[in-house]
Amino acid sequence: MTEITIDGVEYDLESLSENAKGQLASLQACDNKIRQLQTELAMVQTAKTAYGMALKGELPGNGTVPTLESNNPESEDTH
Repeated sequence: MTEITIDGVEYDLESLSENAKGQLASLQACDNKIRQLQTELAMVQTAKTAYGMALKGELPGNGTVPTLESNNPESEDTH
């Protein structure tokens, strides 16, 4: 006899209706999918951090990218 506990109440799994067993299976599938997605999210967040660090390493100087205006002395306001 296999028992499950739902909201603090123990139920004999074999005594549940087929519909209840199906709902339980769906609930378990949802829990499994949530765990899978949490793992995937952690991997993607780690990759995002690594890509950001790699990008910073590729930026010139102090991490600012010069614009055309800052490199062009004629664009300075001399009035």
